[in-house]
Amino acid sequence: MPNKQKVAIEEKVEYVRAYLRGEITQGRISKAAGVSLASVQVWIKRYKAEGVDGFYTGKGNKVYAPKTKTMAVLDYLSGKGSQTDICQKYKIRSKTQLQKWIKVYNAHGDLSSRKYSGGGSYMSKARNTTQEERLQIVRECLASDKNYGEMAKKHKVSYQQVRTWTLRYIELGESGLEDRRGRRKKDQTPRTELEKAQIEIKKLKHQLYMAEMERDLLKKLNELERGEFLDK
Repeated sequence: MPNKQKVAIEEKVEYVRAYLRGEITQGRISKAAGVSLASVQVWIKRYKAEGVDGFYTGKGNKVYAPKTKTMAVLDYLSGKGSQTDICQKYKIRSKTQLQKWIKVYNAHGDLSSRKYSGGGSYMSKARNTTQEERLQIVRECLASDKNYGEMAKKHKVSYQQVRTWTLRYIELGESGLEDRRGRRKKDQTPRTELEKAQIEIKKLKHQLYMAEMERDLLKKLNELERGEFLDK
């Protein structure tokens, strides 16, 4: 392993540019500069994300605006690119940083405050609900493109409740919203072939419902995109 040594910014930039032109490998840069291969990879990622400016930023952590964090997370969650793609688009230094934002957003639904409190009002304590309430909340949440925070605020439940119910519903259908506290495990599994068939039918109906929901959402999205295009 090469001994680490201080490399001038100009040299780093030239090495990276040569690599991107296909003139040199990462291994050769590592040997020539006397640094680890991991360091070379960091240079390349930083250059791709921020250009030359990425090498002149101070040693402290880079500060990102809450809006940038939120847009990056939403782009990733909506499938608009891989974590690497999103990092390059928003000039984020590492996937680790993006992963932390995703984790926080999924847990609290907000990246705007220091403590990620989620805006306060919809971060209320969990409350007891009926299955009918949970089903209504989940369906509204899916119709709103999984806006957990807005649904939590509207129905006066916690963000985590809405998220958990929605994920369970997507995976298991209405049965995922049942309150099974106090029941024995064996009571949660089918005991007869008829019961097993009934559960399978429910699952198929649920899958059909979810497919229809996805189709309707995509249709709305296409209509919005067409409207924005015509406005331009």
